[in-house]
Amino acid sequence: MEDVARSNFAENDGEVSLKELILIIQDWISFLFSKWLIIGGLALLGACVGGFIAIKSPTKYTADLTFVLEDAKSNSLASYAGLASQFGIDLGGSASNGLFSEDNILEFLRSRLMVEKTLLSPVQVNGKTISIADFYVDISKLRNKWEDEKFELKFPYDTPREKFSLTQDSVLKILYYQITDDALKVTKPDKKLAFVNVECTTKDELFSKVFTERLVEVATDFYIDTKTKRSKASVDKLQAKADSLEQLLNKKTYSIAASQDINLNPAKNITGVGLELAGRDKVILQTMYGEVLKNLELSKIAMLQETPIIQVVDKPILPLKMEKFGIIKGIIVGGFLGAFVMIMILCIRRLYKKIMTN
Repeated sequence: MEDVARSNFAENDGEVSLKELILIIQDWISFLFSKWLIIGGLALLGACVGGFIAIKSPTKYTADLTFVLEDAKSNSLASYAGLASQFGIDLGGSASNGLFSEDNILEFLRSRLMVEKTLLSPVQVNGKTISIADFYVDISKLRNKWEDEKFELKFPYDTPREKFSLTQDSVLKILYYQITDDALKVTKPDKKLAFVNVECTTKDELFSKVFTERLVEVATDFYIDTKTKRSKASVDKLQAKADSLEQLLNKKTYSIAASQDINLNPAKNITGVGLELAGRDKVILQTMYGEVLKNLELSKIAMLQETPIIQVVDKPILPLKMEKFGIIKGIIVGGFLGAFVMIMILCIRRLYKKIMTN
């Protein structure tokens, strides 16, 4: 059949008709069927390998957390900013989203700062309080490798970050890349909505849950502190000024009362001068105190308006979703790949022989 197809192809000056194409396909099919034992053997071997890999592949657990980010877009208290300017106080409220826009929050959650802060936070494991970094090292079997190399390294959660050694910094960097590349996934399911989805997939169910929840918690605290930093400074300054004025006002009130008790002779007008001066100072202090209190309340309202609202919608609940490469799937995929590889090898060898014989 192959010789007939070749002679017909030569007579037509290189043009292949539908009949000749069918003959060529039949020829190749016949060839592959003649090699069924070899192809089947490699397919069986591939199926065995695929099944073995499926059995040995670890079970992974995925923790899924969804939250909504609602940020203040404008500040309706801008018209009141002048009321506090006389005291040198900035009520704020004009800051833009900047780094913490809804799009940037995705990379912010994956940043090294947030991941390391999460890794260095404490967690309860088997009745002991350790850092999440040590927890990850244990489930990753890195501790066993270090013991074989007579190398010991821990990440105490109560040790300041700046006191870590160069080796600890290097290992933390490696852990960060492992988690962000293989385990952590931060997405927005719908760009039109403010929902943000955080997923962590690891071999340990508890770690996946704890890391996901703690990452969002740490990022939320840092986010809110940064967004309200300027407003909080204004509130603190106004609160300190109000406390100081309140103390002065109280002292002045007690001073006037004491002077009234001492000056019992109303015939001498000079005795009323001190009371009049003290009363005038008290009125001034009362006016200043009232203005400071008013600006303090406005500043608190401004800080509340600037404070973003991060509402968790769905939290990971045990047991988590399991992901494992199934045995049947492994056998099918392995057998298919084995047969495909063998077919490709046989076809290439046959084409090579044809080329060399022509």
